[in-house]
Amino acid sequence: MTTGVDRLHALGKIRPTHPTIRPKDSATLIILDRSGYVPKVLLGKRHEGHIFMPGMFVFPGGRVETADAGVPAVNELDPAVTAKLVQGASLRQVRALALSALRETFEETGLMLGLRRSWPQAKAEGVWSAFAENHICPNLAPLRFVARAVTPPGLARRFDTRFFAVDAEAIVHRAEGIVGPRAELVELAWVPVAAARDLPVHAITAAILDELEARLAAGMGHDLPVPYYRMKYRRFVRELL
Repeated sequence: MTTGVDRLHALGKIRPTHPTIRPKDSATLIILDRSGYVPKVLLGKRHEGHIFMPGMFVFPGGRVETADAGVPAVNELDPAVTAKLVQGASLRQVRALALSALRETFEETGLMLGLRRSWPQAKAEGVWSAFAENHICPNLAPLRFVARAVTPPGLARRFDTRFFAVDAEAIVHRAEGIVGPRAELVELAWVPVAAARDLPVHAITAAILDELEARLAAGMGHDLPVPYYRMKYRRFVRELL
């Protein structure tokens, strides 16, 4: 059986097409439904008209915005999560990564994750105003840091992505009209983790699904080692944080 890592190794053979650019910080949220016998994961299908990964199934996520770091939260990240994320990043960047995963998830799926609380006195700006209007405050404590991956050099777009995971019970509200035929994601699907890699997914998504399956078997603890995928000498390597 071809694994996600096998597919990543194949990427190392792709000839670079662009000058090397610095990868942009990004964050992804893997939402798990563990209420049944078989764990399921939420995936969204990208619009066929997109230049980047058209028609592929992805986890919601995107680039970090500087303002995310200052958004209030009911609870902060688990110390074990922070300790792994802070390697190569400041505490402010770490906070921005976690909050951007929640923001991007709402922007792409309409799902708000957090706790129902009155928004603090701080003014909510941009997308976060929707959270404030619905009396939902981010809660970072349940987020698990499950993987990090850097896009290979020589590609037009590069990201340094941190993958977070959270249980679906953290969803407290869904805005309608976000997903649809003209949106970034045309549909959402809850798919058994073991079967998700058989969908049209990118190599790194397949690799993360492999990691997720093993992590679920190990209990999804905050203190589990975190795989870090990056290119070295035209070959993907997997290190542990």
